[in-house]
Amino acid sequence: MHLTAWLMFTILALICFGVVGLLQKLSTDLVSAELALVWLIVGFLLLQPFLYPGRALLHYSSRNIAMVFAAGVCNALGSWAILAAMKCGGKASVVVPLTAVYPIVVCLLAPLLLHEHISALQGIGIVCGLSAIFLLAS
Repeated sequence: MHLTAWLMFTILALICFGVVGLLQKLSTDLVSAELALVWLIVGFLLLQPFLYPGRALLHYSSRNIAMVFAAGVCNALGSWAILAAMKCGGKASVVVPLTAVYPIVVCLLAPLLLHEHISALQGIGIVCGLSAIFLLAS
């Protein structure tokens, strides 16, 4: 079986995010959500020299930088919210899968903002994801 680059990165993300869910719960049992977020960011920054392609940071257009900056703010806020949910007593076995259905937001907005088409089968998948939210939250 030949694994394409995108599939290998997807599998890596799946494994990393799976481990992250456990580490987030363990960390918020010991420290505040805010402190956990600070150390999450430190860990992210320590990894950057190995991942950054070396192109000048300001070589990109202000529009591109603004979109990536907004994505970073949303990522940090989402990470903090997960940590806060766990710190407030949320079970990792509920919080992590519940937040893991976040692609539904993309599925709902992509046709409007990116002019992408959602097939009937994909629509059924979205309904299943929304059903999962209700089942996990109950």
